[in-house]
This record gives sequence, structure tokens and C-alpha cells, in this order.
Amino acid sequence: VQLQASGGGLVQAGDSRRLSCIASGRSFNIYTLAWFRQAPGKDREFVAASRYGTSATYYSDSVKGRFTISRDNAKNTVYLQMDSLQPEDTAVYYCAAASFLHDDYYYIARYYNFWGQGTLVTVSS
Repeated sequence: VQLQASGGGLVQAGDSRRLSCIASGRSFNIYTLAWFRQAPGKDREFVAASRYGTSATYYSDSVKGRFTISRDNAKNTVYLQMDSLQPEDTAVYYCAAASFLHDDYYYIARYYNFWGQGTLVTVSS
């Protein structure tokens, strides 16, 4: 599976932005899809995930209520709708995929074996 993320850019605090990640290959619906982010000088952190086979979604506490992950299996695409953006959301955002990922591991980066190239979101105050 190859992942291609897009949608990053420069926004102001309070703005919204939608990221997209399109996947190549077949059997898209067997993958848990996630977004991680990495701010300058910080470790990569989990943002949100969409579980395979169900409508279950998971969010980090820092984005819960502001960000929404969704997927379109027919288009092999996962989205991250980001609302009420804040300067601390500034980071490179990565999409990731893992097939048949156990529910206990959705927030752990090392369990994802496919990664997109990242798209930079900069939020100015």
C-alpha cells in the first residue's frame, strides 16, 4: 500500500482545514487508518484512527471534539477534518495504515507498516 497525503498549508488560529490521504492497492477496508503528527523537536504523536471493518474511531485527548477522521473505502481515501485549529496543532501530519490492527494498538506508531510522506500544517496565532 502506498499512501499520499495532501491538504496542509498555512492557516490562522480558529480556522479549519481538511487533510486527505489516498491509498493505492486493493482491500482498503482491511486497514486501520490513522493520522499522526510530529511537531518540530517533538516525537511523533497519535492524532486519530479509523478502525477497519467498523465505524469505530479513536482520538487523542488533544484533538477530541475538534478533529474528525473519516474514510471513504470506495475512494481509498481517509480524511482528517480539523476545526478550531490552534498554534499547538502546527506539525507535519502523516497518514498511516495497518492491516487487521488489534484495537489495543491503534495509537502506537510502530504497529503501522505503511506511511505517507507527510503534509505540513502551520497555524499562526
